[in-house]
Amino acid sequence: MANISLQHLDKIYDNHVQAVYDFNLEVKDGEFIVLVGPSGCGKSTTLRMVAGLEDISGGRLLLDGEDITAAPAKDRDMAMVFQNYALYGHMTVYENMAFSLTLRKEDPNVIHKKVLAAAEILGLTDQLNKKPKQLSGGQRQRVAMGRAIVRSPKVFLFDEPLSNLDAKLRGATRREILLLHKRLNATMLYVTHDQTEALTLADRIVCMSMGHVQQIGTPLELYDTPSNLFVASFIGLPPMNFFTVKVEGACLACAGFSLALDEKEKALLAPYRGKEIVLGVRPENMAEGGDVCVRVFSNENLGMNTLVHGHIMADNGDKMPITCKLRGWYDFKAGDTVKVAFLKKHFFDQKTTNAIRAKGE
Repeated sequence: MANISLQHLDKIYDNHVQAVYDFNLEVKDGEFIVLVGPSGCGKSTTLRMVAGLEDISGGRLLLDGEDITAAPAKDRDMAMVFQNYALYGHMTVYENMAFSLTLRKEDPNVIHKKVLAAAEILGLTDQLNKKPKQLSGGQRQRVAMGRAIVRSPKVFLFDEPLSNLDAKLRGATRREILLLHKRLNATMLYVTHDQTEALTLADRIVCMSMGHVQQIGTPLELYDTPSNLFVASFIGLPPMNFFTVKVEGACLACAGFSLALDEKEKALLAPYRGKEIVLGVRPENMAEGGDVCVRVFSNENLGMNTLVHGHIMADNGDKMPITCKLRGWYDFKAGDTVKVAFLKKHFFDQKTTNAIRAKGE
């Protein structure tokens, strides 16, 4: 397949609005990269620059060491799968999948073999004579993927391909894409705003916000060691809880609770003694039986886990919202009080919003 090098890419539109700032990424052969972030963060613009559908304002794009920054889309040997399928309604599934090869005037026998092979991979063999309107949303998306597969491109590009599907189909099609990647060992760049897709599909995730790359790493790295408050708040469902706390020697103190620090945490936060920082705790990193008192206002039973939504009462009467994901089935009522422990803590600098970490981490 292919290695891709994105070097200091910028995108500035004619109205002087900059959509992407200094984007750098090295994609290895066969790697599955997911670009994730909220709407307007620049992820789709970056993908379109790679595809050749948007001009690159600054920087360089290399494919297997060759500079393709100014190359037209048709010469980049990449196949793109769009959000809206982009199928021809008057053509059969077979004709849609064969269309790009037919335009290139490839041998009909070769086209036939490639279409049948792609249909076999995607479970579309019995759908080849149908029109798109006769297919479900998931089947249409598979046809769009099949059209990309038959081209045997160096790189597959996906632009939010599951956004138009319902939850059940999203899950099924997500698994199909993952199996497709493993089967083809293909280099893939995938754009989504759905963190579940990012965490389950990616070899590495690129998390973006307002045109800037916030963090690049494996799904576990972004989940377990987020580089800043944005990544911490965006990755993880339910989102991480945040509290403004003051470092007071051996403990963290705020208006609603006080937490003792272990020796490692005390050493880490020593430069912040007497200052305020942001404490982050994921809902799943809590357990019943600690020192933090939570007043419950709603309770969601999820089978093996229970989501408890409530607040911590501050000394000044303010209510600090908190969500706890407790293992087991609980039947708390509004107004109940539960004490929880914070099993894993994340610390962030209040001014820079960067994670506070020991040197070398």
